[in-house]
Amino acid sequence: MTTERITDDLNRLVSLLPAELKASLASPESRDQLLEVVLDLGRVPEARYSGWSIPLGASSITRADLQAMVERLGQFGSDNRAGIERTLHRISAIRNRRGEVVGLTCRVGRAVFGTVEMVRDLLDSGESLLLMGRPGVGKTTALREIARVLADDLGKRVVVIDTSNEIAGDGDIPHPAIGRARRMQVARPELQHHVMIEAVENHMPEVIVIDEIGTELEARAARTIAERGVTLVATAHGNALSNLIKNPTLCDLIGGIESVTLGDDEARRRRSQKTVLERAAEPTFSMAVEMHSRSRWAVYREVGRAVDALLRGQVPSSEEREMASDGRVLRVEPQLSPSPLRRPSLAPVPLPNPVDPIPLQPLGMGSVPSELNEFQAPSKMFQVLCCGLSAQRLDEAVRRHDWAVQAVDDLMQADVVLSVRQGLGRQPELRRQARDAGVPILVIKSDTLPQVERALERLLIRRDSGASHRDSADSGDQSDASAALEECRLAVEQVVVPQGRPVELLPRSEHVRQMQADLVTRYRLRSDVYGTSGKRRLRVFPP
Repeated sequence: MTTERITDDLNRLVSLLPAELKASLASPESRDQLLEVVLDLGRVPEARYSGWSIPLGASSITRADLQAMVERLGQFGSDNRAGIERTLHRISAIRNRRGEVVGLTCRVGRAVFGTVEMVRDLLDSGESLLLMGRPGVGKTTALREIARVLADDLGKRVVVIDTSNEIAGDGDIPHPAIGRARRMQVARPELQHHVMIEAVENHMPEVIVIDEIGTELEARAARTIAERGVTLVATAHGNALSNLIKNPTLCDLIGGIESVTLGDDEARRRRSQKTVLERAAEPTFSMAVEMHSRSRWAVYREVGRAVDALLRGQVPSSEEREMASDGRVLRVEPQLSPSPLRRPSLAPVPLPNPVDPIPLQPLGMGSVPSELNEFQAPSKMFQVLCCGLSAQRLDEAVRRHDWAVQAVDDLMQADVVLSVRQGLGRQPELRRQARDAGVPILVIKSDTLPQVERALERLLIRRDSGASHRDSADSGDQSDASAALEECRLAVEQVVVPQGRPVELLPRSEHVRQMQADLVTRYRLRSDVYGTSGKRRLRVFPP
């Protein structure tokens, strides 16, 4: 167990600032969580922290202030970045059209010792590791610590490809935070892939550490390095594996994606379309980490298997890890649902089907309340006769949602007729027969997948609510609760999460409202009750 230890050499950065700003940042409290200092021409400078910022002084920045800082720093690179020798601080310039500096962003660089404990066991395996996460979550900090542990503790020959001196600091002597690892600087960011290959050919590394693989040439270079038997540790643009799958530039890092046409038998066995997306090759990185925050990571030990699951519309198996305040790493392996998700839109945060409660359990949650299992939708097959509508489109919608719906050809077997606008006009006899037989007809605008999905959802909800009037009072409560849960699920997945708008549900009994509130909580969302007695209803708020 290792406690985090932070070093930042902050005095070196503060000494470059104007005198008034030095006084504002004199207290330790103002420095502990400081992320960056922003100086823009004609504006009051700001000190930025995680989630908030404060002005420094009352005077605006002048050209003389900016020029004085630039002279102390020395030359900026082609990427408009400069640094302070043997520190991790980074100063980035904003220029006008004449090339003059009109703004500076002074970002604090910190070496954090102890974060590597989150993935310490993965480093012993000798497999390549990819780190993903939003900007500012600590990818570069973790990469720096991993390089030190590999070089010092595990005795590996490590070469750091340091574009813009982001990992090992400015100057020709690397910062001690990378330990005995060697550092190769990159003259211009667009040459990073050349330096990656040069490192392998000239310096015989066992491990190469790279920050921000972002171009197709760099992705190709990474695959070339991996095929030569060198271990890679790198970060990439993207918050999750699903982001890389949708990124044609970087998808080669996880094996590449290709369209495959299946035979009839295989398509029936998979219950899928004949043309599907599949992984083209073995991933360049066999392990991956999604950094959700500085203390919470999701680890994928088998990237190939995780990508295959995503392409099939399933939730991949990951190991959630969280670092406690005392330095211990807590691990929770969430259970997964065997039922498929919607495919293959691959949303950045795929939403599981809430009728199946297992994947929606919060970490550390106990057993799922039995009420949800009791109020699931009936399993009786719903028979649909298509008129002017492709049966293949209906089958695709059914497979996506795993609905108990079946297409039939005989009107006498059908529970409903689903038709496009012009369909019944071409078959007037079918309309007459359906009217005589008492079979309801639902007309949709067009033969598109979203239209068919919405129609089937409405039909299933209407069927469930209709069953509640035919059954006993007890079973009626069950169907009402099922419809209420389905209404809540559709509101969350179609409006609250994608559109960011609150939604008010229909008035329900207190017991059913509580079930809806529990479902909303499992989506990591917030809800509240509104309305007077007898018309009380749940309002669901966006994240």
